[in-house]
Amino acid sequence: MTRELLWVSLPDQRPRRELFYMSLMGDTHVTALARDEPVGDLTWVPSTYRRPIKRFIEAGALAWVNELRDQDPAEFDWVASLELCSLVTGQAAKWRRKGTGRRPLQAVVTWENLARQPLYRVPPYRQALESCRRAELLLCMVDAARDHLLENRFDDAVIRVVKPGVDTEIFTPATEPVEHPRVVFVSPLAENKGIDRILAAMELVRRQIPEAELVVAGRGPLEALVRAAADDPRSGVTLVGGLDANGVGDLLRSAAVFTTAPRPTWKWEEQFGLAYVEAQACGLPVVTTRCGSNHEAIAPGNDLLDVEGPGQVEALAAALVGWLSDPARRERQGEANRAWATEHHDLHRQCRRMGEAFAEIELLHGAR
Repeated sequence: MTRELLWVSLPDQRPRRELFYMSLMGDTHVTALARDEPVGDLTWVPSTYRRPIKRFIEAGALAWVNELRDQDPAEFDWVASLELCSLVTGQAAKWRRKGTGRRPLQAVVTWENLARQPLYRVPPYRQALESCRRAELLLCMVDAARDHLLENRFDDAVIRVVKPGVDTEIFTPATEPVEHPRVVFVSPLAENKGIDRILAAMELVRRQIPEAELVVAGRGPLEALVRAAADDPRSGVTLVGGLDANGVGDLLRSAAVFTTAPRPTWKWEEQFGLAYVEAQACGLPVVTTRCGSNHEAIAPGNDLLDVEGPGQVEALAAALVGWLSDPARRERQGEANRAWATEHHDLHRQCRRMGEAFAEIELLHGAR
């Protein structure tokens, strides 16, 4: 029997992420309330949001979906959403209790790794968080998310951890080893992702390897900084903007090394980093800085730098030069990275495991 799942999207939901995973679980029909048409085999309900303030984004968005009120809880086995403190999660918890018919189970997907997430202390995010104590499934994308739930005294019996996957048919290695010293950065162009430090590191790299280049894919508030570097023909920097999954795969296959340099903010630390896994699936070594729980996304043998302060730029540059100047080492690590990514993060296998987590909870509750 097919599982009927209602997904309640954030207004800024990113494509090919949690909703996409739900659509690939198997024996599941997903109805998605979303502003933009999602990727995946599902039913899309075009949705609008009451959003009095727009400067708060993603899980912190001050937004409620209007079309949820038009859905009948009795038609669904599950209602699911992203992050415990998101207001659509609190909205879904309240919605499923209305009416007198069948009440759907509730699942909340979380990447959160900060046990003392500042938003948890702020109404109405606090109320949304507390509503999740009645959810039947808390699906963690990283081990650190489970740790944060336990520290916040959530019931371990409702927690399941399934790591995310990437499409290992889109993200595949190049057919021939890449000899050109090209470094790629694929991430939002924001201070927390460290593009400023990568630009500075590449200046040092080019002093030792003048032909080295940096290709940057992404958009964000620091786009002007990257564009200024790209406009200087002496920088070796190219900005290609935002790319879809196939475009990212093509870019990664053209490169020798993948890099980012995340740094924490007052309410965020790197939770995972799917781009790391996509790069490793393409057979690239990774150079990055340790931040939050990004170690969960990186195979042994890559460079996960612990250097703090002004020495980070020099450490990044040294690591990049080490990989760019040693093709044989790159090839060995690339093969290990590809094997690790396919074993632990194949998209379809991980989505099946997510479906198994749902089925296990259904069995406990005598559902379906």
